[in-house]
Amino acid sequence: MKNGKKPTRRQSGHIQSYGLSPENWLIFKIVDGDMHLVHRFTGQTRVIPTL
Repeated sequence: MKNGKKPTRRQSGHIQSYGLSPENWLIFKIVDGDMHLVHRFTGQTRVIPTL
């Protein structure tokens, strides 16, 4: 799995709108209108729609 990147301020707000803490989630891929997130500590992945 690729290394995740820290979300921007706008992406952090979007992640927070889905009830997730932006401090704990990293973005590792944005494809086809989906944002793929990986948890910073557990490695769990989530997919949320982009803006």
